[in-house]
Amino acid sequence: MTVSGIKIEPLATSVSFTPESLCVALADGRELVVPLEWFPTLRDATEEQRKDWRFIGRGIGIHWEAIDEDISVESLLASE
Repeated sequence: MTVSGIKIEPLATSVSFTPESLCVALADGRELVVPLEWFPTLRDATEEQRKDWRFIGRGIGIHWEAIDEDISVESLLASE
């Protein structure tokens, strides 16, 4: 996103799951809900593995150590 010539990077503030979806809340108030089918490694992970995530770069992405999965917020936005 660009505001007055300054690029503002969307940042994730929380991550949750439904049985079928990955849900990511953004600092600007948007919520992204994408199918787990898009991320087979995450889809096939256990509930415990899905819960064990951390932010990359203060929220520009999400990392799951146990399953070696990284997802950027930009890639989620580009998929919508």
